[in-house]
Amino acid sequence: MSTSITTAFIKDYVADVHHVFQRKGGLLRQCCRTKEGVIGSTTTFQKIGRGVATTKARHASVTPMNQDHTAPELTLADFYAGDWVDKLDEAKVNIDERMAIAEGGAWALGRKVDDQILTVLDTTTQTAVSGTVTSSAAIRNYLLGMEEALNALDVPNDGQRYGVMTARMWAYAETVQQFTSRDYVDASGMPLVAGASIGKFRPYASILWTVHTGITGAGGNSGKIFAWHKSAVGYASGASPQNVAASAGSSGGFSSPVQADITWHGDRAAHFVNHWMSGGAVLIDDTGVIEGNHDDNEALPTS
Repeated sequence: MSTSITTAFIKDYVADVHHVFQRKGGLLRQCCRTKEGVIGSTTTFQKIGRGVATTKARHASVTPMNQDHTAPELTLADFYAGDWVDKLDEAKVNIDERMAIAEGGAWALGRKVDDQILTVLDTTTQTAVSGTVTSSAAIRNYLLGMEEALNALDVPNDGQRYGVMTARMWAYAETVQQFTSRDYVDASGMPLVAGASIGKFRPYASILWTVHTGITGAGGNSGKIFAWHKSAVGYASGASPQNVAASAGSSGGFSSPVQADITWHGDRAAHFVNHWMSGGAVLIDDTGVIEGNHDDNEALPTS
């Protein structure tokens, strides 16, 4: 178990445990094309290119479109998250230490899935949208520019466009009335009474946006946001029992329910609570991912 277990020994009969504030698992796997049960260390996602229609003379042969077929490949990476739970230490705490460790491990691997996806999003070669955040109008135009870039590349507007913002960018966006009011994003016209929390998605400018703390450049002068279509990014998970990268849980997160291997080690008089995952991400279609750049350290605008 963690060497800091003594901090959890009973004090004032507190019966619950507080995990350090953290993203409780992954958010982005649901925003990708997925493949599960991969046997081996690599796999591919198939991609078919754009066809062109042609004319033909009467009774002549039709010219084949010869659409390009490519197979972007990814390599699965293995990760583990485990910790010790000493048997006698369990007698000194009135919390379920094994379950607390199990949850922490599952959340850690869920965040690793997001890290893999964000890494491939950052490899897009499409021209980045540069935005300024000095006024609400500028922020609005920045987000609209992300939508425009997707439209210009014929990315389908079918409800499967996703976007991620830094915590600071989310704060910038909330100065835009169109972003925060259901008058602009919901056909019901009901006023927005609560902001979307981490893990929830808010529709704006044909993109489902969420806030994410793992984006490169967060809080600095070179902040980034990303918008993409679900089919442009792939995530594959290996065929391993209890692979937490495999399937969605029922609680709304996209790491699977807590599934831990808890093994007793008599020589240590302790249980080892372990999790594992095997998975990887790949950029399937570069034209379906747009990067935005801005100063993520700018003060919030007053107008």
